[in-house]
Amino acid sequence: MGIDTLKQELPEYARDTKLNLGSVTTTSSLTPQQLWGTLVATAVASRNARVLREITEEAAKNISEEALRAAKAAASIMAMNNVYYRAKHLVGDEAYQTIPARLRMQIIASPGVAKLDFELWSLAVSAVTGCGVCLESHEKTLTGSGASRDNVNDALRIAGVVHAVAVTLDAEAALA
Repeated sequence: MGIDTLKQELPEYARDTKLNLGSVTTTSSLTPQQLWGTLVATAVASRNARVLREITEEAAKNISEEALRAAKAAASIMAMNNVYYRAKHLVGDEAYQTIPARLRMQIIASPGVAKLDFELWSLAVSAVTGCGVCLESHEKTLTGSGASRDNVNDALRIAGVVHAVAVTLDAEAALA
């Protein structure tokens, strides 16, 4: 179950995705909590029930319940923030940048895990949902707080691979 199950379910045409899923989960500069939290947060953001169930089930064996909750919280808060901040940016009117968000975001201040881990998960979710403003902000916070570019790159790789697994399994389900 878990990652191995997802790899088995990928069709032959997604061989690269299957190999990459194995690679990003076994060769990473991230701590186990960062790795599994990134997998969970991006699985939530990728919106595929099968991917989310398999990854969350395996993650629960590798990280604490508190870390699992925080990873899901990162995906939840970034689902809102990515839409809001991307839209403000895309409108193209600088006046919107001066208007306060007036959105509750207390989880960011007190996520229940190391701030660096939560930031990493927020960056990965922002990659899945495509918010350049949030990507830039989280990357600066991460590298300014001691995360390496390899850490950031690994989180981005995980985001891309988990999303590819979700898209592929969605396509196969639609064609079945």
